[in-house]
Amino acid sequence: MSSTYLPNGLPQPGTGPDGVSEPYWAGTREGKLRIQRCSACQSWQWGPEWICHRCHSFDIEWVEIEGRGVIYSYERPHHPVHPALNGHGPYLVVLVELPAHGKVRMLGNLLGDPLQEVVIGAAVEAVFEPHDDAEPPYTLVQWRRVG
Repeated sequence: MSSTYLPNGLPQPGTGPDGVSEPYWAGTREGKLRIQRCSACQSWQWGPEWICHRCHSFDIEWVEIEGRGVIYSYERPHHPVHPALNGHGPYLVVLVELPAHGKVRMLGNLLGDPLQEVVIGAAVEAVFEPHDDAEPPYTLVQWRRVG
């Protein structure tokens, strides 16, 4: 049995050709959740960009945050979106809002029974799922309900 929520064989997430998300992925390998904050206007943002979404400054920094938020929305896919997910549905994908960080929203899977009731506004925390057997190794951020 796998120790990960998702099966092996999924495409490895990457930083893309510009490498802008490298600090995020390096943080996940260390068990740290990082998002961007603009040093000029102090806005938080996700996904990774070279400029601030709000003031267009290039003075962006990566900041480690506490991985706690609330469920903003969710979907329960029953059909595989990738061949490696054949036979692994349904599963829960949640959009998590981080109220302490400008209401930034991040996607991930909700751990646990895929048929569980999902409550909008429920508190969740980040869980780091290492895929050490991949080449190169990577770590995904998943979410689990708090309490």
